[in-house]
Amino acid sequence: MNNQVKIFSGSASQYIAKEIAMEYGTSLGEVNYQRFSDGELQTSIEETVRGKDVVIVQSTFPPADNLMELLLLIDAAKRASAKRIVAVMPYFGYARQDRKDRPRVAIGAKLVANLLTAAGVDRVITMDLHADQIQGFFEVPVDHLFASTIFLPYLEELRKEDLVIATPDTGGTKRANAYAKFLSVDLAICYKQRKVANEVESMTVIGDVKDKDVVLIDDMCDTAGTLTKAAAMMMDHGARSVRAVCTHPVLSGPAYERIQDSVLTELIVTNSLPLRDDKPTDKIKVLSIAPLFSQVMRCLTNNESISSHFLIS
Repeated sequence: MNNQVKIFSGSASQYIAKEIAMEYGTSLGEVNYQRFSDGELQTSIEETVRGKDVVIVQSTFPPADNLMELLLLIDAAKRASAKRIVAVMPYFGYARQDRKDRPRVAIGAKLVANLLTAAGVDRVITMDLHADQIQGFFEVPVDHLFASTIFLPYLEELRKEDLVIATPDTGGTKRANAYAKFLSVDLAICYKQRKVANEVESMTVIGDVKDKDVVLIDDMCDTAGTLTKAAAMMMDHGARSVRAVCTHPVLSGPAYERIQDSVLTELIVTNSLPLRDDKPTDKIKVLSIAPLFSQVMRCLTNNESISSHFLIS
């Protein structure tokens, strides 16, 4: 353990921050959270960080208070004379707003990057951004990790002879193709059309999935509408079984019910986001990202290369 490193967490990500700290060989630093009667948030770091490397773990999923809490903790560390401040964001919220896809819309991902930089962050560690180019929104170094480091060993252990990697939409073709090349298997693509966000109008399959064990690859699962429809379509085209691998289990709205009622054998996710305790389903398999993040943090602290932690991009 490096005594010059202090690990703290926002309230929304303490479950994973504790795992990361344990893997790193330390415990979480003490943070005090308070709210005024109107809901305004106040945070304070309850131990000295002067001259130390400060790591703050927080995924920025809704509500927006999670992002604000991260910004306040960064500012608190900066004003407490931390040597370096690293934001560990397993899930980078607002990443889907990475461009102007129609007139008069905000680029939310760029705005969040500006806010983090303005708050005083020196480095960002995140995983499976919705678009790789979001790294360029920052004026500080970004370590963009890939959940493939965790998922590929799991898929190899399945030992499926007729495995096919598939993507539920064309936007994920690059990611799915990387998995297919690594595993030396075929690739299938679902082409979908939307009229409005979170609602799929039609889908078609490109590729042969008949009598195959299909694994759908995606960076996140939100309402699970696309994923479950893609899985059903694969079965309609003769697939033997369908699994799904999604890094970030956003799982909003009717997602849990759709997954439980779907033809999916299992949905494999990471713990970058917490699952809801009130909606259990036996189809979701969670793999921990704590070892990966702690190893990368250790390499950065010791000024060592992290290239060995990237299986595929």
